[in-house]
Amino acid sequence: MATNRGIKLLELRQLIVSDERAFRAAVADFRCYDPDWTFAFHFDEKTDFAKYVQKVKDWSEGKDLGEFVPNTFLVAVVGSKIVGRVSLRHELNDFLLREGGHIGYGVVPSERRKGYAKEMLRQTLPIARKLGLAKVLLTCDDNNEGSARTIEAHGGILENKILDSGMTVAKTEAVLGACYLLSAPTA
Repeated sequence: MATNRGIKLLELRQLIVSDERAFRAAVADFRCYDPDWTFAFHFDEKTDFAKYVQKVKDWSEGKDLGEFVPNTFLVAVVGSKIVGRVSLRHELNDFLLREGGHIGYGVVPSERRKGYAKEMLRQTLPIARKLGLAKVLLTCDDNNEGSARTIEAHGGILENKILDSGMTVAKTEAVLGACYLLSAPTA
């Protein structure tokens, strides 16, 4: 199989109707192995897939956003398998400034540690630049060393760490996550 940067060829692209089986498998993988992380927003087993594909397309055009900001939802495909997804937010609101940033990505649990996250981010940065974003904010949980390494591999610079000031039994502050600023490439 052909490779890009030493990994199986990964294509980052918009979701299409023929992705239904692979997409549902990716959602199921996340629900089984990482149920606290949302792979697909506003999607469940009963969702009409063709309507969902149109919904995520509409989000990229600023339509029917609900609580979202305009965003581009992309899937990472290797062969016929969806191995991850990217949400590229065109702008930030107060929540995304704290948690989420411009780019949120996730690799299907069964496909982790294969270099896919790094390749997904590499392919996302030029898209961000085309949207007019010279710098992008990425966040990750403080204990997610893999994500931090992925961001830093693309020149991400740790800007700060956000503390959760919520009351806990021990009344301590917990680090929620790290915020990185990353310049989108010009070419």
